[in-house]
Amino acid sequence: MIKKISLVLLIVALSTSCVSKKIYNDLESKYADLKKENRSMADENANLLKSKSQLELEKETLNKELAKIKAEREKLLEDYAALNKKMDVLQDSYTALEKNSDESLKANMAKNRELLEQLGAKEKALALEQEKLNKNTKRLQELEALIAAKEASMRKLKETLSKALNGFEGKGLTVEQKNGKVYVSMENKLLFKSGSWAVGNEGKTAVVEVGKVLGDNPDIAVLIEGHTDDDPFGGSGPIADNWDLSTKRATAIVAILSENKKVNKQNLTAAGRGEFSPLASNATAEGKAKNRRIEIILTPRLDEIAEMLKEID
Repeated sequence: MIKKISLVLLIVALSTSCVSKKIYNDLESKYADLKKENRSMADENANLLKSKSQLELEKETLNKELAKIKAEREKLLEDYAALNKKMDVLQDSYTALEKNSDESLKANMAKNRELLEQLGAKEKALALEQEKLNKNTKRLQELEALIAAKEASMRKLKETLSKALNGFEGKGLTVEQKNGKVYVSMENKLLFKSGSWAVGNEGKTAVVEVGKVLGDNPDIAVLIEGHTDDDPFGGSGPIADNWDLSTKRATAIVAILSENKKVNKQNLTAAGRGEFSPLASNATAEGKAKNRRIEIILTPRLDEIAEMLKEID
């Protein structure tokens, strides 16, 4: 598509006698927009591929663990069969020895009784191990299903947020899913004036939309992080430095989210990261703009998964 627009621009440039300057400028602007959209789609595709690879690695690990448990189960079953066979032999020997009243045979008979008792104890232990193995196998299957459900829930949450914030596309707002979490990133140009922690009208509208989605998902943990570039804070008043400014900005976002009565305030956490977690190099104006941001990080509750892992021996 971009190549086609480039060709059109070339033809227009060579035909200025036939096409007005305004049309040329419009085409050139559309070409720039398409290039930007193409880069954005490429970045999003790379992030999705990275998330997919991570999930595939986690799935592979679970499959290996399940295969290991199955192999142990097969070994226990083989041991159980061998013990049963040995028990049958001992039982036959014991029966024969009881028919003979010879003292040596009596001694052997006592020894055989001891062996039978040991065999019975091993058989009981094996039954307990089998029960434990069956329980762990079931727990692993339940854990896999729960993890899959959590992943599906976060995908749906990301889609819902993307739809709700569609009107802010191209205004410094992005929504992405990675490492099992959903990240809503808002550049400061959408939210704050330089050196201020007061949220502007357009930025507040975006945060309110996020709050509506969170209100419908009360089990999601929400971390709001404030970030700055590495330019020292030059203002005056109650702000000490960039770290202080980033914290106040994060708290300002929490205050807007808290206005929604459906939002579970126990799930909200505000944090200031200052300039110490940059997305890009601060050597350029574009990099600084990307680093000045608020990140709303949504994490599913993992209590159920943690409890299930405790129950797996």
